[in-house]
Amino acid sequence: MLDLILLSLHFFICFLISVVIWCGHEDADLDSSSTETAEMVPDGLILIGKEDDIKRFGRATAKVNGREVVVFYHEGKFHALDSRCYHEGGPLRLGEIEDINDQACIICPWHKFRITLETGEGLYEAINPLEPTPTPQWQSKGVKQRVHEVTIDNGNVYVSPPDLSVSFDSDYFADKYKNNGELAMEKQSNSKPAE
Repeated sequence: MLDLILLSLHFFICFLISVVIWCGHEDADLDSSSTETAEMVPDGLILIGKEDDIKRFGRATAKVNGREVVVFYHEGKFHALDSRCYHEGGPLRLGEIEDINDQACIICPWHKFRITLETGEGLYEAINPLEPTPTPQWQSKGVKQRVHEVTIDNGNVYVSPPDLSVSFDSDYFADKYKNNGELAMEKQSNSKPAE
């Protein structure tokens, strides 16, 4: 009987450890960049970090007006997007970059949604069933992810504050995860946009 109790206790402890590990690693930051509150400079641009640091690590995250933004450096260009995927809020800062039809795309680590770094378009692969031999082609869902303008000046990387007069699907999750993941009080009544 004691063996059965010890075995049950062992399985329970293993289960608790696996839950803690699973929950703790979902959003673990795999690169050495950190999320910091960026500072605003007099001309309205927001300092993200040093150009050389972002080039070395390939990405950096920062809070811009309370929302988390990720800046990527890929093939000689800087790109900035809302850091949470428009689909379900996956952490794009942990995604891999892939070139699709000569467009650099970030792949969301949660559900493999593909988003162009340049324009924020969501891409999907589809076939035309009316073709004699249908072959998959990449198609655009339209702009889903908010992109931010990047400026390089004197070795520093800056982004412009977002123009919130135009909305994008990623705004829902940018607001949801604003200020350390808590729902912004003024946005709680909004519902998630359709895919």
